[in-house]
Amino acid sequence: MSEDERATRIALAACYRLLAHHGVDDLTYNHLSARVPSAPDTLLIKPTDMMFGEVTASSLGQYDFDGRPVKDDRPRLAGGALVIHAGLMQARPDLNAVFHTHTTANIGVASQEHGLLMINQHAVKFHKRLGYHTFGGYEFNMSQREPLIKSLEGYRAMLLRNHGALVCGRTLPEAFVDNHYLEFACRGQIAALSGGAAYTLIPDEVAAFGSSQVNFDDPEKTGAKDWAACMRLAYKLDPTFAD
Repeated sequence: MSEDERATRIALAACYRLLAHHGVDDLTYNHLSARVPSAPDTLLIKPTDMMFGEVTASSLGQYDFDGRPVKDDRPRLAGGALVIHAGLMQARPDLNAVFHTHTTANIGVASQEHGLLMINQHAVKFHKRLGYHTFGGYEFNMSQREPLIKSLEGYRAMLLRNHGALVCGRTLPEAFVDNHYLEFACRGQIAALSGGAAYTLIPDEVAAFGSSQVNFDDPEKTGAKDWAACMRLAYKLDPTFAD
């Protein structure tokens, strides 16, 4: 195993454990995936019957973009792992991490006609940087791959209507931190709208200015400060994720 694959396995396993710690866990459903730097035509992803909180570095499978296992006799990829993760990795060489999640908050906002509002500062990071994809059924069929890829053109984050969220990154830390921001933006929106009282929106010009204050150009700087702290937390919670 190359050193970069080993490091990617440990980092991706940490992402699974940290999201489980923060309550982002829909039984065995959803996946987080990462491209292997030294084998860019392959991705790492959890087994389909494993919950986020069970994932370890060694339990992650390595697959090509047709869903074939690279190193062992694991079952072929199917469903969302094949349609969403392998599909996006193949179509978007600029993406090296894909997070697909279902939470009460992101499903709620994805189901609202207006989508994500500029209703809190976490949302500002996604000002004019968030795509939308119309629900066309469960991602079980390969025919659903191309529409998904098309909807993500020009974006790295997207709300899947009536479904959940998709956050991609040029690096794993970028995907993890952006996923955190989108989740908090959605939670804040649901909280603000559920009270029944009048609410305020951030004016478009202010949202545009706030978005300009964030560095989107250098993926190595995106989330770097937070990521180091996240890794410390992962080891503190349960260091066996790195096994």
